[in-house]
Amino acid sequence: MMVRIFITLMALVMTATLSLAQQGPLRIEITEGVIEPLPFATPNFVAENGSSVEMGAQLARVVAADLQNTGLFREIPATAYISNVTDFGSVIQYPDWKAINAQALVTGAVNVSGNNLTVKFRLYDIFSGAELGNGLQFQGTTEGWRRMAHKVADAVYSRVTGEAGYFDSRVVFVSETGPKNKRQKRLAVMDYDGAGLKYLTDSRSLVLAPRFSPTGDRVLYTSYETGFPRIYVLDVGSVQRRVLESGEGSISFAPRFSPNGQTVVYSQATGSNTDIYTMDIASGRSTRLTSAPSIETAPSYSPDGNSIVFESDRSGAQQLYIMSANGGEAKRISFGQGRYGTPVWSPRGDLVAFTKQSKGRFHIGVMRVDGSEERLLTASFLDEGPTWSPNGRVIMFHRETQGADGRSTLYSVDITGRNLRPVRTPEGGSDPSWSPLQK
Repeated sequence: MMVRIFITLMALVMTATLSLAQQGPLRIEITEGVIEPLPFATPNFVAENGSSVEMGAQLARVVAADLQNTGLFREIPATAYISNVTDFGSVIQYPDWKAINAQALVTGAVNVSGNNLTVKFRLYDIFSGAELGNGLQFQGTTEGWRRMAHKVADAVYSRVTGEAGYFDSRVVFVSETGPKNKRQKRLAVMDYDGAGLKYLTDSRSLVLAPRFSPTGDRVLYTSYETGFPRIYVLDVGSVQRRVLESGEGSISFAPRFSPNGQTVVYSQATGSNTDIYTMDIASGRSTRLTSAPSIETAPSYSPDGNSIVFESDRSGAQQLYIMSANGGEAKRISFGQGRYGTPVWSPRGDLVAFTKQSKGRFHIGVMRVDGSEERLLTASFLDEGPTWSPNGRVIMFHRETQGADGRSTLYSVDITGRNLRPVRTPEGGSDPSWSPLQK
């Protein structure tokens, strides 16, 4: 009982790898290639127990948008439907859905009781004429209805692809307004699709490089509030913050959490030298990891916390290196032409994303952790600051347009280089950081 997904292989350098579980949906691991999107239908969710018909329609629209935005799914419009779903428990008319070439059907129901919301869904394989797995339900509040929709989409995505979803997540970024020479920047957080925007700081001081904690409840960032860069940790819920004190007379920046959330790795400049340090958040005790007479910055932990990837100009130009999380000898992993920076380890542990500058162009790229299989996913006047989706399938970054009034916009792209698309924000945006899936 499997949703049939048809993959079109390109005759050039593009391939697609498929693996089939003994029981369950067809699982797709797309390393490179072009996929023919899976046609699916998502009728409005049925309103039960006097629930809002409008909410049922809104839920279905968010689920459909989540799936379609991946580039792996193609929604069939309601105008093409031959039959509809008006009762969550009704028998599915498979021939009617097969006639409009639907391969998957998502049905749902919504029940509202006061401020409590229950959302149910089912996924059907139209060609085999059977339900794919068992239906699920999610409970929350009416104010959190969009999260319920994202949870449904995550479950559908997971069943069809065999991978974890990423829709029920958030992104913290720098929201930018004003002309380029007087740009105002403040921290903002939003749902992965741009909804639910909330500002975390004001625009009175320059802020840079926000980074989510592994639990998604705190954010590290660099602020120039005192006139020189200092690292702050901010609670996303309460917006309370505190500074992480580093050595006196030094400048600290580019912080990231360790996988357990108890340690921060960051860069510290003292005099003309910049090295990588770690700090225990609870005690404030810091440890120096590098001591080369060069600039070491942009550190990022491996998912298991055992290694750190960073950028350094110790070879004469910006390149990427990996060392133990305790410091020690570093191994260079980038050897292509151009300069490499802002490395970020994939949540899966198999890839490192980076920014590359070569021949007057900027690129977002990925490589294996040993430096092999480098591939560039984007190219523009200025692409920078990659961040990974929770499942390691998608990379978000910011792109700046050329010119005196160049605007910075968030974009996302699949790790195959497919499905490049802008991310909706009310203002300009830069330095995104993707949260883990919400609990």
